[in-house]
Amino acid sequence: MAISLKVNGAAHSVDVDDDTPLLWVLRDTLGLTGTKFGCGVAQCGACTVFVNGAARRSCVLPVAAVDGEVTTIEAISGREAQAVQAAWTARDVPQCGYCQSGQVMSAVALLKEVKKPTDQDIDQAMNGNICRCATYVRIRAAIHDAARALEG
Repeated sequence: MAISLKVNGAAHSVDVDDDTPLLWVLRDTLGLTGTKFGCGVAQCGACTVFVNGAARRSCVLPVAAVDGEVTTIEAISGREAQAVQAAWTARDVPQCGYCQSGQVMSAVALLKEVKKPTDQDIDQAMNGNICRCATYVRIRAAIHDAARALEG
């Protein structure tokens, strides 16, 4: 059955089963491989995308349930995204990099909602984004840096 989606500003019609997770449509059907598969049960955050601007775990979201525009790491933009990306680079956050698309998406979502996050705000927003390399201290520092950059 053909399902219509708007992904990163472009309209797509995909011929997949209704219950196919959005993650596999993005990666296998549309070739957008920036969004990663980690656990398949919405616990690690590697598959985080935006649906209508809200962070969602694409590994458990059936494509037929997507109601609105999907934004992936390939098309993340705006002031918050630029600040997070610059802070990530300055702090040398990634090691292996596998989880980073989900980490960045979650950090951007946080900064869109909370302009001056505390450590507790960051911990709560980033909870469930697992980094096997344990770069959590750099992630938190980069989010604080991004927030400060957005102030100025």
